[in-house]
Parts: sequence; C-alpha cells; structure tokens
Amino acid sequence: QAAAFLLANGLQGEVLVSDNGSTDQSARLAKEAGARVVSCPKKGYGNALRFGLNEAQGKYVIMGDCDCSYHFDELLPLIRQLREGAELVVGDRFIYPCEQGAMRFSHRYIGVPLLSLLGRIFFHTQVRDFHCGLRGVNRESYQKLDCRYTGMEFATEMIGRAALQGQKISQVPVRLYRDNRGRPSHLRSIRDGWRHLRVILSRCNCEVF
Repeated sequence: QAAAFLLANGLQGEVLVSDNGSTDQSARLAKEAGARVVSCPKKGYGNALRFGLNEAQGKYVIMGDCDCSYHFDELLPLIRQLREGAELVVGDRFIYPCEQGAMRFSHRYIGVPLLSLLGRIFFHTQVRDFHCGLRGVNRESYQKLDCRYTGMEFATEMIGRAALQGQKISQVPVRLYRDNRGRPSHLRSIRDGWRHLRVILSRCNCEVF
C-alpha cells in the first residue's frame, strides 16, 4: 500500500520497515513486497521507531504502525504539512469516527484525552492526540530532539521535546482502522499509561525510566 501510494502520487521515496523481533513473517512479507527491512537489536516500540528514523534516508519521514490501523494511501495531508514547513506532523484520531472496534472505549474517552490534556498543559502545545501512531517529521529537525525513551512513551517524548524546542508542530485528521494482526496487542493500558505520565511530569527529563 505504501509503495503504491508513492507511485500513484509521483513521489520519490522508500518504504522502510524497522523490525525488532517479529515472529509473524511480517519482515519476510515486507521484503517480498519491495520494502527495505532493517533489524533493530533492541525490543520496544520506541527502540524500533528510533532505529528506523536513524536508518531512513529521506528529507521527510512518515511513520505508522504495521498493523493496518492506518492506511498508507491516506498520507497526502501529512506530506503537505511537511512541505509547508512543519517539523513534526501528528495525526488526530478524534476528528473522524474510527472504525468499530479500532480503539477501546477507555482509551478513546478517558486515557488518551486525559494524558493529551496533561501533555498540552506541561508542554504548552495544542496537540490533541499525543498517542497517534501516524506522524511525520522533517528528519533534520527530528535529529535535534535527541529522543531517548525505548517504549510506548516515545510517542509523548517526541511531541514534548519538539514543543520545548519551539519546533513547528502541525496536526491533521487521520482515520483509525481495526488492528488486523490477528494477535493481542503489546499495549498494556496501566503500565504504558504510567510511562507516558512520567514523561509528561518530568517534561522529558533525560533520565530513562
């Protein structure tokens, strides 16, 4: 889908998959589909994204989860914002109705809104959805952030550091679809919510929890 999107819109780029120990043959399937697959030696959501961002070669990098929860043929709004000068573009999953079953009730109406509210207060930013997995960066600007967290809290750290550095942050509405991995998510609501909260309260303290 991502490769077809690049071709259909006349965009130069690559499809890169950062794999850190998947056992569902996704790395093999990605290679067969023409993606460049890099092997991250460390577990963790943040580790996988940081490794992939460091391996990427383009001026702009769009990142998204490989579970079909985002459709990679819907990326033009993110690319437009980056071309217009945004240094970080964050998806907002609360504008459009998400596909039934795509997000737990407690996440959509309690966890994500509450943590995002705290993020806006502590980091003085207007970002509505701190946890959206679809986002884009100007790679040169991203490298200035010096992100260090290894787990799900990396998503909050990226926004927090960009806001604290005064980078230009834009938001675009994105649609959220059901996870099609066919296995339980690695997300643990209480554990990961607490990790996000500690990053917010510490205002991206360099200590890694």
